[in-house]
Amino acid sequence: MKKTIFNELHKEKNAKMVQFAGFEMPIQYPKGIIFEHKAVRNSVGVFDVSHMGEFIIEGKDALDYLQKLITNDASKLAPGKIQYAALCLENGGIIDDLLVYKTGEQSYMLVVNGANIDKDYAWCEKNLKGFDATLRDESDQTHLLAVQGPKSIDTLQKLTKTNLSDIAFYSFEIGKLADVDMILSRTGYTGEIGFELYFKGDFSTAKKVWEEIFKAGEEFGIEAVGLGCRDTLRLEKGFCLYGNDIDENTNPLEAGLGWITKLNKGEFNGREAIQKVKDEGLKRKLIAFSSEDKKFIPRHNYKIFISDQEVGMVTSGNSSPILSKPIGLGYVKVEHSAVGTEIQIEARGKHFPAEIVKLPFV
Repeated sequence: MKKTIFNELHKEKNAKMVQFAGFEMPIQYPKGIIFEHKAVRNSVGVFDVSHMGEFIIEGKDALDYLQKLITNDASKLAPGKIQYAALCLENGGIIDDLLVYKTGEQSYMLVVNGANIDKDYAWCEKNLKGFDATLRDESDQTHLLAVQGPKSIDTLQKLTKTNLSDIAFYSFEIGKLADVDMILSRTGYTGEIGFELYFKGDFSTAKKVWEEIFKAGEEFGIEAVGLGCRDTLRLEKGFCLYGNDIDENTNPLEAGLGWITKLNKGEFNGREAIQKVKDEGLKRKLIAFSSEDKKFIPRHNYKIFISDQEVGMVTSGNSSPILSKPIGLGYVKVEHSAVGTEIQIEARGKHFPAEIVKLPFV
């Protein structure tokens, strides 16, 4: 297993470590997932997400190359702006979802899921032929902390001269925090105000940033938080998780990702297949559901029924720490996807009542 540069610091805090995306990562700390979840919703928490991948694209044809790779329209990006997008196969299946940062007039950074770094890089490399652009993988040198929650700006502002309140959502600035050069990115996977901090350096640099953030957030009850509550936080907002809600067998339109799929921008990988699905109509659709029955927790691959008819499958599910009831995402046949539709989730051989609802849950 790989280790992030913060590994030793997690163990000092007695984190429960697990294998995730090929890394030894903290899933929770001693106070538990629900406590950590509420700390982020109500105050501020710090995630180590250094397992994520960072690719740099530069050169005269950087934009044209990127336009072929992604579903969104990168021509709309100005330096300092960020887009959410997908990499697709020619059949429209999603290789990965990612963030695109425009770092200069002819330079971009792609941030990809940790479990997909090798696969994504191979796909990007395969598509590079014919473009005057360079591609390099800086994942191993790049450290990434996500500081999330309503007190995140108050915490981080103590450590930087950059006015964090001026950075709009899905924008970034390059500046110093704790005297370390970094990208200060107004993004996150929790639905709360927050920043993702990209920087490089040795262990002493990483330890300094970590400790300075915790000292700055002490008055707000700052907490180290793990991947367990990262999952419950994103689920309450209805954010897709690669490998669960989207994968190479998922078309962006059925996943509700039409808003990042710009069919009119020109050619890109998967465009024809996605256009065909749009023209012919969706067969299935990603829906959100909740239940008032607290006797079960919906899980990945649980079957969804209407009466005795199987109509779909759960892709993500859990008990919401904020709502104190079961919530989840799943795919159902499009004719059964209307908000308000009553469904049942099969768990342990029993059927539990649920209802299709609008996102976000919280």
